[in-house]
Amino acid sequence: MKISAIILAKDEEELIGDCLESIKWVDEIVIVDDGLSHKMLEIAEKAKAKIVKLQKGSFSEKRNLGARKAQGKWLFYVDIDERVTPLLRKEIKKVISDAFSLPAYAIPRRNVLLGHEMRWGGWWPDYVLRLIKKDSLIAWEGELHEQPRIRGDVGKLRNPLTHFSHRSLSEMVAKTNEWSLVEAQLLYKSGHPKMTWWRFFSVAIREIWYRGIKKLGFLDGTVGVIEIIYQTFSRMITYAKLWEMQLKIKN
Repeated sequence: MKISAIILAKDEEELIGDCLESIKWVDEIVIVDDGLSHKMLEIAEKAKAKIVKLQKGSFSEKRNLGARKAQGKWLFYVDIDERVTPLLRKEIKKVISDAFSLPAYAIPRRNVLLGHEMRWGGWWPDYVLRLIKKDSLIAWEGELHEQPRIRGDVGKLRNPLTHFSHRSLSEMVAKTNEWSLVEAQLLYKSGHPKMTWWRFFSVAIREIWYRGIKKLGFLDGTVGVIEIIYQTFSRMITYAKLWEMQLKIKN
């Protein structure tokens, strides 16, 4: 078996069908079930996917579990909101058939936010390390924004994954409320200095400077400006929750 695709999936029924369709060419599909609906399970079973349940645990734990259950020589990690284009499929097939291929490859992502393809603001090329020889993977690490440790060198592919993220403002705000708590807890555990008014000001300025000015995010038009504001808001919520944690411990 040459290649196994590994998907982390929760109850996102509108996404799973297109995702599975774009990877039907792989030898094996392993889905790590993070709370699939009955309909999603039916779709997965129809695609002959191997389903592994792990509803508690970090992203790293789920990706590592998928690796253990996969039988392919190569592991190809695809998120449920990502799609594999025919050009990327062709490039991957060529790489995994090459006797002199590297142990792992990072893949650029074409990020589509609120229906708009992002080219500025730090959104491109957005390389993610997703194609890995199984025997070269040491482990995925990190509770949030996890990364794999690899034995050997890492190459880069040319053709991108298509990533349909931030599909609505409501989804964006809900995601911020969920993940900002995890980020705040990690900051607190790392011994982050006490939050003061000027630190909040600094956080906002850094985010606006990086995405809006250094990375020219405004060139993505209305969606670019919305994303600059949203990313700043998201960072502020994370640090506000950190401030709240520090305040509770003090009291």
